[in-house]
Amino acid sequence: MGALPGSVLFACDRNTIRSPMAEAILKHLVGHRVYADSVGVQPDGNEVDGFAIAVMQEIGLDIARHNPKSFADLRDMSVDLIVTFTPRAQHRALEFTRSLACEVEYWPIHHPGDVSGSREVRLQAYRDTRDLLFERIRTRFPSPERHA
Repeated sequence: MGALPGSVLFACDRNTIRSPMAEAILKHLVGHRVYADSVGVQPDGNEVDGFAIAVMQEIGLDIARHNPKSFADLRDMSVDLIVTFTPRAQHRALEFTRSLACEVEYWPIHHPGDVSGSREVRLQAYRDTRDLLFERIRTRFPSPERHA
């Protein structure tokens, strides 16, 4: 467990499910001690996925106002760590950081939108993704208060 990075960028393909969930979770867990943002390789529309919004609301986090964006939309190019969830995002992050002093970590996380079935089956896939992200983030970015 080292020091927390100053800024973390979460990246996936569309910036409508995994990366906004991760951004909100990190902000919830560490507050303003780390700047968190998220992007997609090719943002898909202007809204976050409705199931993602619903399962985040279940744990008291609101991502409904998140506006999907791409790497090209980033105004500040300085970031300490990029966490990617897909091979496409990993490739794009490596291109993006070619001339930057930035770490890139690949966390392959299943896309819950690929699950079919009843509403409850699909919601459970989103909950599973949310819970996996929560645990990975809690482990990777420990809050100083939890270890005091």
